[in-house]
Amino acid sequence: MTTHSIGIIMNGVTGRMGTNQHLSRSIVAIREQGGVTLPNGDTIMPDPILIGRQEKKIKALAEKYGVARWSTDVDAALADPYNVIYFDSQTTVMRAESLRKAIRAGKHIYTEKPTATSLEESLELARLAREAGLKNGVVQDKLFLPGLLKLKRLVDSGFFGTILSVRMEFGYWVFEGDWQPAQRPSWNYRKEDGGGIIVDMFAHWRYVLDNLFGEVRSVSCLGVTHIPQRVDELNQVYEGTADDAAYATFELEGGIIVQANSSWVVRVDRDDLLTIQVDGTEGSAVAGLRECKTQHRVQTPKPVWNPDIPNPHSFREQWQNVPDNMVFDNGFKVQWEMFLKHVVADQPFKWDLFEGAKGTQLAELGLQSWKERRWIDIPELPL
Repeated sequence: MTTHSIGIIMNGVTGRMGTNQHLSRSIVAIREQGGVTLPNGDTIMPDPILIGRQEKKIKALAEKYGVARWSTDVDAALADPYNVIYFDSQTTVMRAESLRKAIRAGKHIYTEKPTATSLEESLELARLAREAGLKNGVVQDKLFLPGLLKLKRLVDSGFFGTILSVRMEFGYWVFEGDWQPAQRPSWNYRKEDGGGIIVDMFAHWRYVLDNLFGEVRSVSCLGVTHIPQRVDELNQVYEGTADDAAYATFELEGGIIVQANSSWVVRVDRDDLLTIQVDGTEGSAVAGLRECKTQHRVQTPKPVWNPDIPNPHSFREQWQNVPDNMVFDNGFKVQWEMFLKHVVADQPFKWDLFEGAKGTQLAELGLQSWKERRWIDIPELPL
């Protein structure tokens, strides 16, 4: 039995997602479980080097999680042949150039999304990695949420019959930063820094819709900046130049209609921060991050509109929960394990930089639809 020690450059892990999901709950968790086991009994052991611009901050992070290697010099880390994977969770505006450098250095690429600030740049990165013969992947974390895995189980079983429509509600109230600190960094609300909910969330909606229900064929989108001023981490007032809410309709292959509301200025009155309702001829389902419930056609009640009497139905009690039937691990960790197996053992991994470019494409066309106030068809990407 062989242990394959894999050097991983982790750039940008001092941010919220980088620290919590990719470092703590993925790479550190994989190390603590003894690595990733391959079918032949070999083990993959990730050996991260944490990269950051602030020495004090990156050193403290390494000490907290027991990571031996850290640096502020990304070029030195890229020059070290021991490091074979480059991972990026920096802000979007910094990502593309960092990925180019990593590709030139011959590193396999695993990255957060969006992969770049434009479709042209996202496609360029995908082509550069392909031409260099490098393995590459993009984080598609929501596909591995328990609620969406249960929803996929229902789709694959034919539970819905013909799927007619999908309704997605995502978001929560992000405090403005004056009387309570904001839960998200201020750059999210500045267009010039790569912010905006369309750029952020449409990259997610593309892979969710493509993988669960069918390829996205067209989009109609209205973006809004509901909160014009916010207060940043230094208690300074700044202008919100990016959209903080988006109201979109997508048409998928097969004529499925998707209505998707994404908002950082909505107060939650639903089962979860993200809910996806799927309606089909044979049944319906509503999935959240972890749970999923169904209503089959034979269990569907027969309400009648009558505003003159109290509502006789308790609608939420008329659904059945989909059982877990398995142990669900952290979705980010699951995908990290898959990518490590892809690099070391050449196991399949379909979510590459070209798939990531599709998310950038949908965000661009969503912004264009908003600007031009019209439906826009989604063209095939030139691979």
